[in-house]
Amino acid sequence: MHSALYKRLLRMLHLSRWRLRSLFTYICFTMLKGKRPNEALLSINIFQRDLGDQNPLVRAWALRTMAGIRLHVISPLVLVAVRKCARDPSVYVRKCAANALPKLHDLRLEENAAAIIEIIEILLNDNSPGVVGAAAAAFAFVCPNDLPVIGRNYKRLCEILPDVEEWGQIILIGILLRYVIARHGLAKESIMASLLPNIFSNEKTGSESDTGYLEIKKTYEIVLQEPELVAMVSRSYLAGPDKHLLHPNNSDVISSDYISSRFTSSKTDDNVKILLQCTLPLLWSRNSAVVLAAAGVHWIMAPMEEISKIVKPLLFLLRSSDASKYVVLCNIQVFAKVMPSLFAANIEDFFISSSDAYQVKALKLEILSSIATDASISIIFQEFQDYVRDPDRRFAADTVAAIGVCAKRNPQVANTCVEGLLALISPKSINSTSGSMDDEAVVLIQAITSIKDIIKQDPLSHENAIIYLIRNLDAIKVPVARAMIVWIVGEYNSIGNIIPKMVSIILRFLARGFPSESIETKYQILNAAVKVLLNSKEEDFDTAKSILNYVFELAKFDFNYDVRDRARVLRKLLSCYFSSSGLEEKPNNNEIRLLLVEHIFGEKVKPSTEMVNNRFYLPGSLSQIVFHAAPGYEPLPEPCSLTESDMVKGLEEEPTQAEANDSDVDSGSLNEEGSYYSEDSVTASTRTDSETTASESDNNNTDSLINLSDVGKPQEETNDLGELMSKGDLESWLDDNDNPGPSQNVAERVPSARISIGDISTRTKPKIYTLLDPTYGNGLKVIYKYSLEESAVSPPLVSVDTFFENCSSYSMSKILLTNEDSESSDQGSSLESQKDVPVFAPMEEISILEPGQTIKRVIHVHFHHHLLPLKLILWCNDKKHPVKLRPDIGFFLKPLMMDLDAFSQKESQLPGMFEYTRRCSFTDHLAELGSDGKDGDVSPTKDSFLIICQCLASKMLSNANLHLVSVNMPVDVNLNDASGLCLQFSGEILSNSIPCLVSVTLDGKCFEPLNASVKINCEETVFGLNLLNRIVNFLAEPQLTT
Repeated sequence: MHSALYKRLLRMLHLSRWRLRSLFTYICFTMLKGKRPNEALLSINIFQRDLGDQNPLVRAWALRTMAGIRLHVISPLVLVAVRKCARDPSVYVRKCAANALPKLHDLRLEENAAAIIEIIEILLNDNSPGVVGAAAAAFAFVCPNDLPVIGRNYKRLCEILPDVEEWGQIILIGILLRYVIARHGLAKESIMASLLPNIFSNEKTGSESDTGYLEIKKTYEIVLQEPELVAMVSRSYLAGPDKHLLHPNNSDVISSDYISSRFTSSKTDDNVKILLQCTLPLLWSRNSAVVLAAAGVHWIMAPMEEISKIVKPLLFLLRSSDASKYVVLCNIQVFAKVMPSLFAANIEDFFISSSDAYQVKALKLEILSSIATDASISIIFQEFQDYVRDPDRRFAADTVAAIGVCAKRNPQVANTCVEGLLALISPKSINSTSGSMDDEAVVLIQAITSIKDIIKQDPLSHENAIIYLIRNLDAIKVPVARAMIVWIVGEYNSIGNIIPKMVSIILRFLARGFPSESIETKYQILNAAVKVLLNSKEEDFDTAKSILNYVFELAKFDFNYDVRDRARVLRKLLSCYFSSSGLEEKPNNNEIRLLLVEHIFGEKVKPSTEMVNNRFYLPGSLSQIVFHAAPGYEPLPEPCSLTESDMVKGLEEEPTQAEANDSDVDSGSLNEEGSYYSEDSVTASTRTDSETTASESDNNNTDSLINLSDVGKPQEETNDLGELMSKGDLESWLDDNDNPGPSQNVAERVPSARISIGDISTRTKPKIYTLLDPTYGNGLKVIYKYSLEESAVSPPLVSVDTFFENCSSYSMSKILLTNEDSESSDQGSSLESQKDVPVFAPMEEISILEPGQTIKRVIHVHFHHHLLPLKLILWCNDKKHPVKLRPDIGFFLKPLMMDLDAFSQKESQLPGMFEYTRRCSFTDHLAELGSDGKDGDVSPTKDSFLIICQCLASKMLSNANLHLVSVNMPVDVNLNDASGLCLQFSGEILSNSIPCLVSVTLDGKCFEPLNASVKINCEETVFGLNLLNRIVNFLAEPQLTT
């Protein structure tokens, strides 16, 4: 949007009619704030004013809009607004406060983490179900593993769960389930008891002393048909499928041993019972996702005899849309695999309709094949007969595969299944189909694959099926199908009495047509010939050997190089059977090659128990649908990992965090005009308006140490404060009477004194940075520090003293610093034209630098308030070295000379949104004071207040280009108490000459770490907040000792 139109939008924020304001501004502003975040800062004052509106909708929209401005500089404002809105009388406003917390956390500011968690706990304890649902979503996004917060409100959350909105119920159910498992463990009556030691074995362990152990074990043996599958699903829920599949045979993936102490009883544990009771009504929710979430809780925690409660609600969901039906079927598929008896009585619900999508049909087929029993298999086969004739031949092929699965799961119907499958591959069936050959090929291949899998289970009982396949080999033209039949011939060439007699004839037939066969069939003909040779008897050995030799000769001249290579390898491995001239007698000795061949081709294939899908995820999760861990997926926590000590620790940390937040985050709040101010800064600013000074503060030792000043002008101060406090009622709504009233503040004024700390220029030591290390610069060392002098090139530029030192033993030449992208020759002329990009003024080249020589150059940079490192190129000996010049916002200023009266007057003009406060710890004075004053006895040669002021002033002036205006302290202060000590600094921004005032007030004992409250008054909001963060950071840094 054009900037002019954007400005008009900002003006519309002042509309008196809130409906028009919300329609034209809040909605449009929410869409545009991401594209113009810097201009969005201009409207912060208006949004803060709207936070005090009488209409809760206006307050909520203002908070939503503020939280959507993703800028770090206003995060303190948003945090204060969210904290106050969390206690708003309107439910909608509190819900918006909960929704704003994830946006605030997304800025990744560590100092806000504790405050956000505290607000979440407040909102979780709310009486409104809507607020609790939003708070649960914020908890899942911000601190999903901080389960002690849930423990303190667990029963209340369970009770309010049925009343929470539907999407909030889904999140809250998952949180409560994770807490119960982490705090109380798994239920030993549920399917998760498969993790109990030796639950499926007959060995007796110490666990059998439990009265219910044998009953649980008996229930498992009756209900669950595949114990290994149940154990794998349970471990996948806890460890995740990816970790479990790395150790498929290791039972200790989750922990060393799942002893009974990690299990609880779902029948006696009140916490588990209340969760199951509160989620039971949700099984009939109108939202299918809520039903799946509640079903997941009962599936994991409920006793096995009560899991059947989830069947009818899940089947009812199959009447919904195709998308919901697919999701539900994906979860039912897992339930049916683990516990087939659960849905065995409801096979009609999984019969396929012609209107079902293909994905739904495939899932229903897999479920039907899983829940098929002896009583229902005949009904299922009748359905399968209709499905096989379906026009969708891909679905027909899936039906054929399902028939094979049913035969493997129910061996008593295997012969019936084989007969039906053989009918599908008969020449009559193949020729009578009306579909295309490609579609029929899919069904034919799947039918032979299913027959092959059934034969693997019991080859001896299916001799007739193998003979039938052999007789119809000539009629089957599909290459893959022919290859599978040839594999069956070679694999079972010695089964029964008829097949060994037919093998030689089949091999001659295959060898005769070898050149015209497909590549897949040629592979299997070679393998089958080798297998027949290895299993042949004495009377058939020569025939098999001659056929194999004939096939080798044909393969030797085949067009496909893979066929030629395979024949060559097999001939070498079977060289003991063949000579260079042809055939050779069967050897009597067992050579290595013969053993290798027998190992490859001689061992019979064992029946496999492979599963279609061996990845299992938590019920109702997206990962269970896509069969891989979706972003944000987490398995269940370790059972009983949340101990009593963790809960007690959380309770002990809560008051500490609240105190810290009150002292740091709550130091800023919102005044009646929506501007950001601090409780201390209002008091300080009104006080400094009334204070008068005796003389200008300068660094001269001839001034007296202490100059007294009276209280000031109380009448004027009262009027100013009254004017400040009477602009609106937002402060009373936000602060809840936490701030003292005007009369109280005036009554607490104390006389102050000014301290002259003398000349501290010798103590001022600007920080030195390394631009290029000699290790990476071939002996060239470059360091720099920010200069306190004004740039001689242009006032907006920052001067940087740069020192070039030759640490090598040879001379260096042509040393020059340039911009990384300074391809143009007219770099200097673009200094004023580039307004948003950091600009580097040209540097005078160093023609030569002798060994051990150091040369100083002053470079000038216009950072444009950018805080990211400036990328430069350092040229030396015609070689370039990429370097980074790190900006320091403290030197984007220049000293602004003013006296205390001017400072106080300017400070009074910059209240509210132009005032920012933070707190930190200051410890530099402790090293200089030493241990003389541990008991309050100060050395007569040392003045503790003077040393503290000198340490603080030198630290400030070493890291920021400011002017020290005054040093004030209360007159009635104790000798060992530095509380109230205040240092005031002034400066102006280089780029626009806007004044910037800094006040540092100390609190605490002289010989202990002091609490420093830093306040900045500046019209540039972003610059002031960034400078405040910089000052707090370097004040909190410990003093470096040399």
